[in-house]
Amino acid sequence: MRTAACRCGNTLFFRNLKCDACQRPVAFLADQLQISSLHQQGELWRADSLGVIPHEYRFCINSVQHQICNWVVPADNPEEYCMACRLNQVIPDLSIAENLPLWARLEEAKRHALYTLLTLGLRVRDREQCPKSGLAFKFLADKTADSEFTEPLHNQKPVLTGHANGVITINLAEADPIARVRIRHHLGEDYRTLLGHFRHEIGHYYWDIIIAGSSNLDEFRHLFGDERIDYAAALKAHYKSTLNIGDEFISAYASAHPWEDWAECWAHYLHMLDTLDTAEDFGVHLNNRLLHHRPKKEAADPVQVITSDFAAMLDDWLRLSVGLNALNRSMGMNDAYPFVITPPVREKLEFVHRVVQEHTYEA
Repeated sequence: MRTAACRCGNTLFFRNLKCDACQRPVAFLADQLQISSLHQQGELWRADSLGVIPHEYRFCINSVQHQICNWVVPADNPEEYCMACRLNQVIPDLSIAENLPLWARLEEAKRHALYTLLTLGLRVRDREQCPKSGLAFKFLADKTADSEFTEPLHNQKPVLTGHANGVITINLAEADPIARVRIRHHLGEDYRTLLGHFRHEIGHYYWDIIIAGSSNLDEFRHLFGDERIDYAAALKAHYKSTLNIGDEFISAYASAHPWEDWAECWAHYLHMLDTLDTAEDFGVHLNNRLLHHRPKKEAADPVQVITSDFAAMLDDWLRLSVGLNALNRSMGMNDAYPFVITPPVREKLEFVHRVVQEHTYEA
């Protein structure tokens, strides 16, 4: 995740709504993949950070009405919503005051996940562009906010976070840190975050787009297993099992079914890329060498393409993650990356890397 410089020189972060130093509004420019400060020109806003093209924009309606989005819409685009908010099919009931901050957390994690997809050059189409295969989100609640999501709503089925036919459903309870920690402990998970949820479920979405029916399907089945086995039965068996998963999987949940193994590896690949990108942005060095695995930008083209060698990227990630864990332990915190990348997992991650390269805008 990259930072940017405000017009005043202060550092801007991806989630900023304004510059903390000069109070200028701040927005993410999806057409330029840049964070920028803005200044007003009539009814429009012009990007003015160093290094950005000074195009004109309008704020997303979710920014105007709810102060919940910091992405903007190009002035020549008639849409009221930014490209991230246009993916929403259902949002939480905002007549319940407690839902607004929870929705804000969901939106922040969603935009972060989308940012990584855009920097990789993966196409992100909404349901209007592609009614059958476009990406969409539903943010639903099945618990009461007053009870920290511990009591179900009357006559309502539980909301299961998951993916089906391009639609990703996220239970609003995941945005409540207390509820999320309870679930993490109940399921015996070492890691459970909103960003992780989005990346995992988006992995299911891209399986349908870039693996199903493709020339990569045979290799997928060789590495991950045959996805045609009964999914419901596999999950049921997984939750009843207490067996050691061995070294073939990045997480216990990955062992449940080949689809879950793929989604977990996809999420970890994005974790790796994004964290290395952040480390490079802050000038982190390993063995007196700057980490450098950022997707490259072609001249006069906002599309990003991967050029990094996977072996070098993974080697740097292993070194960096060990350092991150050591730093967290120095602060008395849990490991930032409580996972082990074994040789079988490495093969799967490299497969994800290759198929992503094949399906950028340039492909």
